[in-house]
Amino acid sequence: QVQLVESGGGLVQPGGSLRLSCAASGSIVSSNAGWYRQAPGKQRELVAAITSGGATNYADSVKGRFTISRTNAKNTVYLQMNNLKPEDTAVYYCNLVKYGMGYWGKGTLVTVSS
Repeated sequence: QVQLVESGGGLVQPGGSLRLSCAASGSIVSSNAGWYRQAPGKQRELVAAITSGGATNYADSVKGRFTISRTNAKNTVYLQMNNLKPEDTAVYYCNLVKYGMGYWGKGTLVTVSS
């Protein structure tokens, strides 16, 4: 069983930046990870993903603005979000897939508003 805890969300003005962190209770070395988000009234969607080898992919809506990264030594996955837009407002969830098992955090709220 792996516990995931997200942090770093909050209220930010359009054009601002936030960095989300996802801390895992165990090693993430052999795991693929991703950040998802769910806006009110919408389905959860993939924002960014990173493989155990470090390959990344992004939703078209965030390419060039968001960067996913990982520090295996700290069992942590990050999402750097720049040039935030009101449409980025959502609850952001961390996902980890380890040995075929998927794990989710409880989410962190990001609100982009002036």
